Amino acid sequence: MESTALLAGLSPEELRTLAARAARKRFSAGELLFSEGEPCHGLHIIASGKVRIFKSSANGREQVLAVNLPGEAVAEIPVFDGGLYPASGIALEETQIVFISQRDFHGYCLEHPQVALKMLSVVGARLRRLVDIIEELSFTTIRQRLVATLLKLAQTEGATTARGIEFQLPSTHQELANQLGTVRELISRNLMRLQAEGLVEVDARRIIVKDMKGLSALLNSPR
Repeated sequence: MESTALLAGLSPEELRTLAARAARKRFSAGELLFSEGEPCHGLHIIASGKVRIFKSSANGREQVLAVNLPGEAVAEIPVFDGGLYPASGIALEETQIVFISQRDFHGYCLEHPQVALKMLSVVGARLRRLVDIIEELSFTTIRQRLVATLLKLAQTEGATTARGIEFQLPSTHQELANQLGTVRELISRNLMRLQAEGLVEVDARRIIVKDMKGLSALLNSPR
């Protein structure tokens, strides 16, 4: 737990005190930590693995809200307001969770107010990200959201080759669709359209950006 941003600054003794109140839970890839609408019983902190937080619609479509990594707390708000989980959490790979009951965590925050203040900072960052998601879904097209994702991956994960900037999509077309608020068919269709326009080359999850300037220009295009 010492690598968790929320608990940074606590002494070894304070960490040991909190650890004594915590339980370890293991989740396999694809296993739910909690479901939307369930009562919250405590705080989940990721020790290892990854957790996807998502909302589901009545027709089965998903909207990814966040992918949480080791050291991060998950779905913190209901721990404080006593409400139900507003979204679901699923392990993307073998994941180990440090779980602290709601009662124990409340008591710990009263003893260590700096932890509660750090929690407010984390929650504020989450709210800003949700505002960004709302803005993206409201004011951009699927094509623009896909292009923005490709450009970001090209800049952060891409390797320059003789054919262009090459990288691999970190997820399937279905998972990418969930992140961008659409369906898999539209992701595949738009990738093929970008390929037909000579901007990218697509081979399953492997992408080669052949024209970064041309791809960037599409961010301001409503097409």
